[in-house]
Amino acid sequence: MRHGTRALVIGGSMSGLLAALALVRRGFQVMVYERVADALAGRGAGIVAQPELKTSLRALGLEADHDLGIEVMTRVMFARDGRITHRLETVQTMTAWDRVFHLLKAALPADCYISGMELRRVEQDADSVTAHFADGTSAHGDLLVGADGIRSTVRQQCLPEAKPLYAGYTAWRALIAEDAFPADAHRELFEFMSFGLPPGEQFLGYPVAGPDNDLRPGHRRFNVIWYRPADEQTKLQWLLTDDNGKTHAISIPPPLISRDAIAEMRADAERLLAPHFRQIVRLIEEPILQPIYDLESPRMAFGRVAIVGDAAFVARPHVGAGVSKAADDAAALVEALKSEADVESALKRFEAARLKENYRIIERARHLGAYLQATQTAEERARSQRHSIPEAVLAETAVLDFLRT
Repeated sequence: MRHGTRALVIGGSMSGLLAALALVRRGFQVMVYERVADALAGRGAGIVAQPELKTSLRALGLEADHDLGIEVMTRVMFARDGRITHRLETVQTMTAWDRVFHLLKAALPADCYISGMELRRVEQDADSVTAHFADGTSAHGDLLVGADGIRSTVRQQCLPEAKPLYAGYTAWRALIAEDAFPADAHRELFEFMSFGLPPGEQFLGYPVAGPDNDLRPGHRRFNVIWYRPADEQTKLQWLLTDDNGKTHAISIPPPLISRDAIAEMRADAERLLAPHFRQIVRLIEEPILQPIYDLESPRMAFGRVAIVGDAAFVARPHVGAGVSKAADDAAALVEALKSEADVESALKRFEAARLKENYRIIERARHLGAYLQATQTAEERARSQRHSIPEAVLAETAVLDFLRT
């Protein structure tokens, strides 16, 4: 691919930044168009910085090890009465969405990134591709990368049949300030990746950076996730309905979650969780509700258009591969463009390189999360027996060994 090839990246979140930086580093002329006008932030989002992600960041010329996050050495499992029943030594770096996002954003030239640009449609011909935006403007390039997430406009145009599938459960999420922790809960929980397994559910938490990526002890935060089954036709609809009676599609903004839904969550915490977990749930000021979805695309290349990251594949969070797979998509895209003389051949090469691994991630995440579903097939019940025991949860959560075999 010739030096100076023009690339349009739709979506300025994690996937878009990873793709844009990889393209810039290879001499492409890149413009990133983000729908949201305000500064992006990953509310309630903690990330396990997998070794694969660190490798990708280093390949982009970024400091992947210096102050990326918090090193957690141990995983522990708590029983309902507060006893630690299982322990596993597993060294991992826990970071926050905001930390990685700002690291990537700072590395991209400022004039390559435009906010408040909502894509309406994409057109392409034999020589170029054009993005048309809601404000009436257009942008032209040699290729277009759809990195616009689970609600991807690019995917909806290219693959209208590929839609997110609800997994049968939700996650309550929150970030809690370290200095709010009671001393006993801090001592027992904060430096670990801590788990609890109420019947058919999973609660976990781990430390991440504080506001403005602060890693100083006392200034960090604790990332909390509580997976709970919710039937799609009844319980999920109730959870997504605000106090004004409006039911939201796919997700609900945190300020609009109904008071009854939050009250039920808090009451269930008192009934189901270990004492230290109950303490930290009481500290949550504005919980986030995240319905869990699967998304898999049969294709990732469409002429001069490619889709990457969560625009193409969304895996349940248990694998901890979301950002890593987006980084691998970006690296494979650039490698294919470097190896081929024309865009369409390069994107076909990229697609062939990435489909199989993305399917493996989706399948693995489904296996790990099957026991959390509101309804299960016979096969999923069999998976539950293998993946829901404490030993398996500690050993398998957010570990990518299955990709290395």
